[in-house]
Amino acid sequence: MTELSVIEELDTSGLLCPLPVLKARRALNRMQSGEGLRVIATDAKAPDDFAAFCEQSGDVLRDVTQDGERYLILVQKA
Repeated sequence: MTELSVIEELDTSGLLCPLPVLKARRALNRMQSGEGLRVIATDAKAPDDFAAFCEQSGDVLRDVTQDGERYLILVQKA
């Protein structure tokens, strides 16, 4: 997998579904195809929510990692 250039980081810590996905959608709308968005989330449902969002939007869920209670989610703009 090629290295993804992260253009923006979005901290949605403390927000519950659907707010992290809605804020990410807004950020992705400002980005160019191929650019990356790193989302920090604390909602335990965030990984599943972003998987469903990317399946629907056509964006690519590149990575999800857990760091303690935080999820680091990397999305590539389609």
